[in-house]
Amino acid sequence: MEPPPLNLEAVPADHRSGYVTLVGKPNAGKSTLLNALLGRKLSIVTPKAQTTRHRILGIYSDAALQIIFLDTPGIIEPRYKLQEIMMHTVAGAVADADLLVFLADAQQDRPDTLSLKHIGPRPAILAINKIDLIRQEEALPLVAQYTALRTFEEVIPISALIGYQLDVLMHAIQQRLPLGPPFYPKDVISEYPERFFIAEIIREKVFEQYRQEVPYSTAVNVINYEANPEGKDLIDAEIVVERDSQKGILIGKGGQALKQVGTVARKDIEAFLGKPVFLKLFVKVRSDWRNRDVLLRSYGYE
Repeated sequence: MEPPPLNLEAVPADHRSGYVTLVGKPNAGKSTLLNALLGRKLSIVTPKAQTTRHRILGIYSDAALQIIFLDTPGIIEPRYKLQEIMMHTVAGAVADADLLVFLADAQQDRPDTLSLKHIGPRPAILAINKIDLIRQEEALPLVAQYTALRTFEEVIPISALIGYQLDVLMHAIQQRLPLGPPFYPKDVISEYPERFFIAEIIREKVFEQYRQEVPYSTAVNVINYEANPEGKDLIDAEIVVERDSQKGILIGKGGQALKQVGTVARKDIEAFLGKPVFLKLFVKVRSDWRNRDVLLRSYGYE
């Protein structure tokens, strides 16, 4: 369905809008930051690295401002085709940005030069995240190393987890966006369909419930979604793995492991949709899917 037309007559002359891409290495806190800035969970978050695979678009709007945030996968050296696609996703989101927010973990002992290489010379704010875990003065050597490597618009210590100085970050972003009308209606928070977020919620629960290689070898596809205005929505989803042994681990003895994933996923899906759902999960084996172009495209990785 097409979004309603924008009412540009109501836009103030000093309105600012633009694309802001969040970049950095895995576990720098990009997804946590996106959710905190939006005041709503759009990006899945787990303690495991490389949870984010897609470019997650989230929109912040107020009367005089619209920021289209792009959360991106953590920057790595790719080892298989899925990771190559993830890095192409990062490159595209960087190219689309009016401004970058480069997240650095305050606890790291040296600059993330790989990520710096990927972002090139585009204007960027350096956000020193997880500053609540150390004394602020302990981050000064890291800041000095980063600013010796490239110019940043501003350096801001933050904590995405507890909300420290996120208002300062938002103000710095707003000041550096161009004047212009909104790109989306002000009540829109993302351009992705509900199916996308449902699949991401299920994948998050797989990351939380299983160890070692199993989460990284899974994809989740919503194969059927029937909205029911008078009762529960019906959702069928498949979890794809690469080997029969992984399928056995996912299902568990007597199906108990998969049932647990379905239970916790259903609760979060209901919270996201604001209504009850009936969720049915299936497990399918697709050998080496992370390196197969046809399967990657069919699972939404372009």
